[in-house]
Amino acid sequence: MDLFTPVVLGELQLRNRIVMAPMTRSRADGEAMPNALMVEYYRQRAGAGLIITEGIAPSADGLGYCRTPGIYSAEQVQAWQRVTAAVHAEGGHIVAQLMHVGRVASHYNKPAGAETVAPSAVPARGEIYTDQAGMQPMDDPRALTTEQVAGVIEEYRKATENALEAGFDGVELHCTSGYLPAQFLSTGSNRRQDQYGGNVANRCRFVLEALTAMSSVAGSGRVGMRICPDNPFNDLADANPEETFDYLLEQAADLALAYLHVIRMPGGRVDNLALGQRWFAGRLIANDSFSMEEANSVIAAGELAAVSFGRGFIANPDLPERWRKGRELAKFDASTLYLSLIHISEPTRRRDSSRMPSSA
Repeated sequence: MDLFTPVVLGELQLRNRIVMAPMTRSRADGEAMPNALMVEYYRQRAGAGLIITEGIAPSADGLGYCRTPGIYSAEQVQAWQRVTAAVHAEGGHIVAQLMHVGRVASHYNKPAGAETVAPSAVPARGEIYTDQAGMQPMDDPRALTTEQVAGVIEEYRKATENALEAGFDGVELHCTSGYLPAQFLSTGSNRRQDQYGGNVANRCRFVLEALTAMSSVAGSGRVGMRICPDNPFNDLADANPEETFDYLLEQAADLALAYLHVIRMPGGRVDNLALGQRWFAGRLIANDSFSMEEANSVIAAGELAAVSFGRGFIANPDLPERWRKGRELAKFDASTLYLSLIHISEPTRRRDSSRMPSSA
């Protein structure tokens, strides 16, 4: 058993265990629309057993970075249909990663009428890039009311419905990197006093309700979740991340999700892989600087179901084929990450304040 062995994750039947990690590239057109460049980008990488898209906003409020795509309008759904059709024509599978950035946003990067919202009115320290005004402080967010929290969960449900209409094989909840679900989980950003704040069960409620809403449309066997306990990216802080995520995963395990996608983050306070294996053994995807040799080893040992790769896929669209044939890999060039010539090296620094989203 190795990277090239087929695997079944929930309802997803994958021809290999090489997963393309989600990576924001800031290439969408106006109105958060995927375009022809993105169609070709994903088509070229369809040799992966599974492609997980860049983060896709479930609503206009969920946007925060420049030139990132959404899936909340009929026009966006139609544009994503061209992406999924191209991937499927190559025999690939692709899931949509739903990413609501919450407080990690600038109003310059949002359409008119959209707001920057969060669990609490606690701004994230740091700056974010905008096309109109360069680097800008992140917005002061407005705290969601209890009723509005239910509305955001409905946005995730509707986005899942739209993703299926667009031809995606499933959806993944982005639950790390300091974005809205992680903001609800963390004591540093969640100061609420209703059923979505306070103790660990309340702080996990939003994520579990979002996963349940997504599963109600797609079926739990087509829903995954990405986490990275104790990830400080975008000014995120939690008093006890192991307690938080142990409770979250214990509850999420009962939902029969297709997979859990974990960033291992060596050196953190939590052994992220051990935590994932405790609750999602047999359906665990891991990420963070795996070599082909290490990935084959952990898969052969039964520790992981699959491994996701980011930078390798940027430099080598045909990564699985190159590995299969023993060909030399092209080197990753950070200057090609985003279309605009901005501070490219900064986003990859795990513990820096946000400028652009990080790459896996």
